[in-house]
Amino acid sequence: MTANRRLLDDCFLTDKERMTHEEALALILDRVGPVATAETVPVIDAGGRVLAETVLAPRDVPLSDNAAVDGYAYGSASFEATGGFFPVIDRVAAGHRRAAPVPPGAAVRIFTGAAMPAGTDTVAMQEDCETHAQDGAAFVIVPPGLKPGANRRRAGEDLKAGTLVMGEGTRLRPQDVAALASLGRETVAVRRRLKVAILSTGDEIVRAGQPIEPGQVYDSNHALITSLLGKAGADVTDLGVLPDRFEAIRDAIVAAAATHDVIITSGGASRGEEDHVVTALDEVGRRHLWQIAVKPGRPMTLGQVGDCVFLGLPGNPVAVFACFLLYGLPLLSRLEGASWREPVRYPLPAAFEIRSKKPDRREFLRAILVSGDDGTLRVEKFARDGSGLITGLREADGFVDIPEPVTSVKAGDLVAFMPFAGFFP
Repeated sequence: MTANRRLLDDCFLTDKERMTHEEALALILDRVGPVATAETVPVIDAGGRVLAETVLAPRDVPLSDNAAVDGYAYGSASFEATGGFFPVIDRVAAGHRRAAPVPPGAAVRIFTGAAMPAGTDTVAMQEDCETHAQDGAAFVIVPPGLKPGANRRRAGEDLKAGTLVMGEGTRLRPQDVAALASLGRETVAVRRRLKVAILSTGDEIVRAGQPIEPGQVYDSNHALITSLLGKAGADVTDLGVLPDRFEAIRDAIVAAAATHDVIITSGGASRGEEDHVVTALDEVGRRHLWQIAVKPGRPMTLGQVGDCVFLGLPGNPVAVFACFLLYGLPLLSRLEGASWREPVRYPLPAAFEIRSKKPDRREFLRAILVSGDDGTLRVEKFARDGSGLITGLREADGFVDIPEPVTSVKAGDLVAFMPFAGFFP
């Protein structure tokens, strides 16, 4: 089990003013380690948590040979001598065992999941068999052609004792929880949930349910980030909406850093006269990354206040969404001790054109899957590029990743499509 590690003062330190997508991601993945300590929880409650131990199979799974179907179990070596005509000497249901071996030339009625008795190695499906009663005794006629071992699950077929089932850092999916239960595990060691504080900034920001005036906007970023953090399994503290005052932002950051693993802000990350987030971070902590050569999301900030990581997201919802998926998720995963896998990119033909793109910038475009007249799956770009258009996020199926060297896209060109679902496997 890996001990939690405190953040280093130069955890994110870089001498670059504006980083590329690959540089920013590599910095996060290379320099951030787990800060979340381990705790033991019931397996039934472990879904979505990050495994803090290595799990080996303590025994074979299944524990013994068992029937894969309802039918009749017999020894295949006896088939030729009996011609497939077997007396049925017992009945074996799941959860029960026959203590005595089945003698050659005999069969037992057996049900799915029941342990195969000694002396049997093959199961004939009940619907393929004929049953008879003779002199008060039961018999079964088994059809020819079954291979020895048919319809039998071997002991250890799923897992052999000592096999690595899952390693530390695995984020437990429902199927992983089922695997733990199949081993007889009642509890499991997982990383505690990260404590994340979120705050919005801006005199124009109003929370839902409040009256709104011209020049104001409802705080959709708060709802967006909270929902994304919920999918990421974090414990969230809402610090509310702070006014565009340096002292208020600075004091809130200091207070939150004392009791949280991560602070996430939205807005105020540029260098305007009313953008105080970066200035406040510089005074009370360390700013290690500011601005990335990515659209949307250029004014993203990464830093720390003591052992608390600071992630300053842009103010526009589309940029918030993109930066959280592309950088926030791997950051949280590393802090929680989880392994991180780059989302899959699927090469698909473009159903759009880009006549000109800046060569020094990575672009992640909102994309919609469409089917051509020939049934070929293609990817269309959302028609409007504005970073404040939440409609584009709702209609899109994922991102199209346009690398820096690409300066134009023609219809039919293969582009890299990243489905949103791939960020939360």
